[in-house]
Amino acid sequence: MEILKTLIIGSGPAGYTAAIYAARADLHPVMYTGMEPGGQLTTTTEVDNFPGYPEGVDGPTMMVQFQKQAERFGTEVRMGFINKVELSNETGGIHKAFVEDGTELHARCIIISTGATAKYLGLPSEQRLRGGGVSACAVCDGFFYKGQEVAIVGGGDTAAEEATYLAKICSKVTMLVRKDHMRASKAMQHRVNNTENIDLKYNTEIDEVLGENVVEGLRMKNNQTTEAQEIKITGLFIAIGHKPNTDIFKGQLDMDDSGYLITKGKSTVTNIPGVFASGDVQDKEYRQAVTAAGTGCMAALDAERYLQNVKDLIKV
Repeated sequence: MEILKTLIIGSGPAGYTAAIYAARADLHPVMYTGMEPGGQLTTTTEVDNFPGYPEGVDGPTMMVQFQKQAERFGTEVRMGFINKVELSNETGGIHKAFVEDGTELHARCIIISTGATAKYLGLPSEQRLRGGGVSACAVCDGFFYKGQEVAIVGGGDTAAEEATYLAKICSKVTMLVRKDHMRASKAMQHRVNNTENIDLKYNTEIDEVLGENVVEGLRMKNNQTTEAQEIKITGLFIAIGHKPNTDIFKGQLDMDDSGYLITKGKSTVTNIPGVFASGDVQDKEYRQAVTAAGTGCMAALDAERYLQNVKDLIKV
């Protein structure tokens, strides 16, 4: 059993940025990376929209650099997965976290940056081509398909918004909706229907993503008529939602109906004193590396102020 000043659960832009700021503030952060060290960016081939990389950078390299910077200031990065927490409701209380190997940790404060996991269809060909033309973020990766034909799967507001975004930069967007109607708001449906280069297909599902190393096409079928059709595309975007990685916090931290952690106002403060949330685990609107990093900074600053305010109680 260890007593830590600051425990960071999860890595990625939010976790590593929190670690950098926390370490520089002498909060002695210890980070547990989680099951996917570096987060979703480790499955992204090119990152072109993060400031400071004029030539772009691949996601795994970027996360290695983030980690090295955090470690340079004294962050202890541990490979491991926290599978249980027991949070104290008292200001200045000790929070308990349990690692999958049985290690018990006690922490003065916790910064949560466990992120959210994009939902995929589960097709073997889809999973094989992730990073080779299959993406779950049109805003992140759409630029690489400028002037090309792409497809997007989904029928909600996010899918509609990303389809119209792609339509501005791609020559054609085929939008596949599993049902005979869209779940998106009427305003978003009108936007899709009024965009000339969006080919909207209802009752349509993907049978297979075509291509060996990169996406070359799509075989889809009508789930009413079973009619199959193949189209040539270079990019496939999955927009069927995200699942925040918050299961271990259920019943202790306030969440919305989708499981995203609720923070107070413009801060990263949760309903539990000394527990802060940053990145995609509390942000379902933007979900960008740069915004995640920003909230990681905020979480470290919030943690520093918290520990300063209760130092007489906890004698740190």
